[in-house]
Amino acid sequence: MNARGAYDADNFRMAYDKVMAKWPAARETATVPTPFGTTHVNVCGPADGPSLVLLPGGGGATSASWYAQAAALSRTHRVFAVDLIGAPGRSVPDRHRRPRTVADLSAWLDTLLDGLGVTETNLGGHSYGAWIALHHALRAPDRVRRLVLLDPTQCFTGFSPAYLMHALPSLLRPTPRRVRAFLEWETRGCTLDPDWLALQEAAAGFPALRPVTGPRPAPDALRGLSLPVLLLLAGNSRTHNSSKAAARAAALLPRVTTTVLEGVSHHALPHAVPPGANRHLSDFLERPGG
Repeated sequence: MNARGAYDADNFRMAYDKVMAKWPAARETATVPTPFGTTHVNVCGPADGPSLVLLPGGGGATSASWYAQAAALSRTHRVFAVDLIGAPGRSVPDRHRRPRTVADLSAWLDTLLDGLGVTETNLGGHSYGAWIALHHALRAPDRVRRLVLLDPTQCFTGFSPAYLMHALPSLLRPTPRRVRAFLEWETRGCTLDPDWLALQEAAAGFPALRPVTGPRPAPDALRGLSLPVLLLLAGNSRTHNSSKAAARAAALLPRVTTTVLEGVSHHALPHAVPPGANRHLSDFLERPGG
C-alpha cells in the first residue's frame, strides 16, 4: 500500500522476492496453465525425489511462507509450493472463469498436478490451504499418498467468535496497519520475521478473488479416509480450540497422528515453526509403508 492507501504491486513483488530469498538457492519456478488461470509454483529438491505439494493459508499468505521448511524438506522431497489461484502471490486467475465451489478447487488442483507431472503426491497445507488439501484428499484419494494439515481451519471445528471479531476490520477494509494489528493480536505479540510481516502488509488490498468457502467435511467422509494424516495444531492458536480440533480429528480419522506445537499461534505458522516441528514433518513423510 502506498501513502494514499492504494495497493502497490511493485512493493508487493519486492516484499515477495525478499522472503523468497530465504529459500534454498537452487529453487526453481514453474507456471502451470489451468482452466482457472496460470498457477505459480516455487520448486526445490531432487528431481527424482517423492513429491510434496504445499498450499499456503488464505489472506496475505503465499507460497513464500514455507521458507522455514523448504530447506529441510527438500533434502529428501521434490517440494512444490503453490500460490493459490486468485489469492496474493504470482498466480494469475482467468478473467472469465474462477473457482466457485469445492469441486472447482479440486479440479484446479488436479490440473495443477497433471501439469507438474505428478501422479500421486504427499499433500500439505496450512489453515485455508489445509482445508483445500483435506477436501482434495477426500475427492481424489488415489492422488494423495500422505496428508499434512498444519493448524487447519474449518476442518474439524469452527472459528472462534473472538477471532472473527478481531479479523473483521482487516477483512472489510485491509490496510497495512490493520493487518499488523490483527497479526500481533493473534500471535500474542511474539516476534515475527520482519520480512514476512512486510509481505503480509504489502498484500493488503491485493486484487484477490473472493475465496471459495464451504462447510466442514462430512463426518462419514472423514471416517472413510484411509490414508495417513499428520495433524499439527498450534497450541496458542486463537483461531479455534486446538484441544477440540484434536479430539474431533481423533474420533473421525482412522489414521491420524496429532501433535500440538506448544508456544506457537495460528498465524505464526508455517514460517515461525517451534524447535522440532520440521522433524515431525520429516519423520511422517519418510515413514515406511502406506
